Amino acid sequence: MTIGRALIPFTLVFLPYLSGEDWPKWLGPTGDSVYHAQNTVTSIPDGGLATRWESPVGLGYGGPSVADGRVYVMDYVKSSGEVTNLPSSLDPLSGTERVLCFDSATGRLIWSFEYARDYLMSYPSGPRCTPIVDDGRVYALGAEGDLNCLDAEDGALIWSKRFKQDYGAETPVWGHSAHPLVHGDTVYCIVGGEGSLAVAFDKHTGAERWRALSASSQGYCPPSMLTIDGVDQLIIWHPQAINSLNPETGEVYWSEAMKPTWGGSIQAPRILGNHLFVGGPGVAGYFELAVNNGVPEATLLWKGDNRNAVYPVSGNIIFDEKAIYAVDQRSSSLTAVERDAGEKLWETQEPVLKEPSRRERHGTAFLMRLRDTDTYYILNESGDFIVANIDPSGYEEIGRQNVIEPTNFTSGRPVVWSSPALGDSSLFARNDEKIVAVDLAAKSY
Repeated sequence: MTIGRALIPFTLVFLPYLSGEDWPKWLGPTGDSVYHAQNTVTSIPDGGLATRWESPVGLGYGGPSVADGRVYVMDYVKSSGEVTNLPSSLDPLSGTERVLCFDSATGRLIWSFEYARDYLMSYPSGPRCTPIVDDGRVYALGAEGDLNCLDAEDGALIWSKRFKQDYGAETPVWGHSAHPLVHGDTVYCIVGGEGSLAVAFDKHTGAERWRALSASSQGYCPPSMLTIDGVDQLIIWHPQAINSLNPETGEVYWSEAMKPTWGGSIQAPRILGNHLFVGGPGVAGYFELAVNNGVPEATLLWKGDNRNAVYPVSGNIIFDEKAIYAVDQRSSSLTAVERDAGEKLWETQEPVLKEPSRRERHGTAFLMRLRDTDTYYILNESGDFIVANIDPSGYEEIGRQNVIEPTNFTSGRPVVWSSPALGDSSLFARNDEKIVAVDLAAKSY
C-alpha cells in the first residue's frame, strides 16, 4: 500500500474571521448535535444564504469536521469499478482514499493524505466516518478499516492501524461506519474479529490498551461515553446487544439483548441524564441507568413496537428534556416521541423527502439544534437547508434553501447522505463532487 501526503504551497493572507464554535467531530463538540455559537440566522433571508466558497472533493458519505480555522473531510477517488447501490450487492472498486484539509475561511486546500485502497462493499461511494480533531491530531477511519492518526498541521502520519491485517476483521457489508471516539488519552474503535469488536488504543502512540467483545458482525454504531454517579461507561451497540463497558479495562458492566433487523445497529444511543434511548431498524428501547454499590446497571423501561416509538437508521437522533426526535426508517418521517412512554407525538415527511410518499423508505435528514432554543437547522437528503421550530406540539418550518445537489442515489431517487458540520458561523456540507461553506452569520444579512 502506498501512503503519501501532499502539502499545498500558499501565501499567508489575513482575512476577516467570523467567530463561532468548532465542530471537531461527528455531531459536534458535545456529541449531541447542539450548536452553541451565537448570532447565527434564525430564518432564510430574502436574498437567500450566500455560499462563501466551494472546493472539489471525491466520493464520500462521511461529513466534515471543523477546528481551529480548518475543515477536515475524507473522500475516495475511484479509478475503476461501478457503483450500483444495490443493498445485496458488493461492488468492487479500485482507487485512492484520502483525508483532506481546507482553510475554513477560503476553501483553499492546505494538505492531503492519501493511500491506495480497493473497496468491496455495498454502497461503496467513499468513506463513511467524520475525521476527529483532538489535541493537534486528526483521527480518520476509512471504509475498509484503515485508521490513521495524522498531524493536524501538515497531515504527517503519526501512527496507523489496519483492522483487516491487525485483527482479522472482515469489512462490514456497508463498510466501516462507526466513528471512533476520543476520550481522555484513548481512542475507542469498533474493529471486529474474535474478541476484538471493541478496541482501545493509546491516542498518542496507537498502542493497544485492551480489546473486548465478539459478535456475528461489528455493526455500524459508534462507541459512546456516559457518566452516571461519577462512573464512566463506554456504550457499545452491536447487532446482538447493547453493552456497557469499563472504559479503562473493557470489562462488561451490563448487557441487554437489542437485535436490529439486517444487523443494522447504526445510530449512536442517545443519553440524557440517567436515561438512554437506542433505536434502529425493527428495535427501540429506553433505559434508566444507575450505579449500585459502585457497579453500573440498567433497567429497560420500554421497548418499541409497530405502533409506537421511532426506528432511526440514517441521520441522527436528538434527545432533549422535551422529547426524542429522529427520522423513522419505515415511514421516512421526522417523528417526535414522548420519552417516558415511548408514544408518538407527531410525524411528518415534510422536512425529509423532496416528494412526500408513503412508499419511500430510508429517508434521511440531519438535525442540529441551536442552544437553549427550539430552533433547528436541518440538512435533508435533497440538499435542502431548513430552519424550523420543533417541539412536542409539532413541526413549524420557517424557511428552506437548497445548498448542495444530491449526487448519490438510492431506491430510484437522488440523495446526499453526508452529515454536515457547523462552525465559524457557517454550514459545511459535501456531496460526491464538492464541499461548500454556507454563510450563517446573522450580521451578513
